[in-house]
Amino acid sequence: MMPYYVVEKTMEALNDAGKSIKGARILVLGLAYKKDIDDVRESPSLKVIELMQDRGAPVDYNDPYIQATHKMRKYNLGMKSVPLSPEILASYDCAVVVTDHSAYDPKFIVEHSQLVIDTRNLIKRGIDTMGKVKKA
Repeated sequence: MMPYYVVEKTMEALNDAGKSIKGARILVLGLAYKKDIDDVRESPSLKVIELMQDRGAPVDYNDPYIQATHKMRKYNLGMKSVPLSPEILASYDCAVVVTDHSAYDPKFIVEHSQLVIDTRNLIKRGIDTMGKVKKA
């Protein structure tokens, strides 16, 4: 996954919805390097968060395996994982799936999000996307 490509696709999807990335509340789903682990080393999500913040977006994340970020060589985000609830998902302008953890329920995410950028093909055919899902 290419962080610059994901940010570009997120910006395009927000623009299509009449919003700018600047000021758009974004929730990154999955901080870990790969599915169902707690390792963030080399994780593209860190760069995605940094790029979005650089463009003026307030960004939070949810990861069932990583409750808080810690200082690393290149990153010191100082963030805590936010819980996933219908109200919390709905409060974000966009949810970006970066790691496809098994704990993520695609129907729940689509139903309660305003917009979803799916970089991991979490939302499969057969799920009603309600026009909210963009692939990246």
